[in-house]
Amino acid sequence: MITVYEVQADKFNEKLADALKEIKEFEIPDWANFVKSGVSRSRPPKDYGFWHRRAASILKQIYIRGVVGVNRLKTRYGGKKERGARPSEFRKGGGKIIRTILQQAEKAGLLEKSTGKKSGRQLTKTGIEFMNKIAGSLKEEKNEVV
Repeated sequence: MITVYEVQADKFNEKLADALKEIKEFEIPDWANFVKSGVSRSRPPKDYGFWHRRAASILKQIYIRGVVGVNRLKTRYGGKKERGARPSEFRKGGGKIIRTILQQAEKAGLLEKSTGKKSGRQLTKTGIEFMNKIAGSLKEEKNEVV
């Protein structure tokens, strides 16, 4: 069985984002066109596919790391904030987008809240199978394994 680790990351994220567009729970909220993805950004994302690409990226992070909470994902998607004449500083990303994507993934049955030692969310068996199936289809399409 082909896993996420065996395919190219950029192509996998594109394929996963396309697959998430087909799932009805992953619809773009009305407010998503007006909010920035963090304080380090000056404007909201202009790209139409931002929501599904970010959701694909979050799901891949959870696949790789196991149990992940919102705060760790905020750190992952943060960036340097321009502060004028002062030196730039790192700031965490916005949490609303991340929380909403995690809630959508829970409704779709791909994620569940962790019951173990670490708090956060983890992939369900359905979610792992879903992601491995996409990796396998990418392998069959292009015959590209890293």
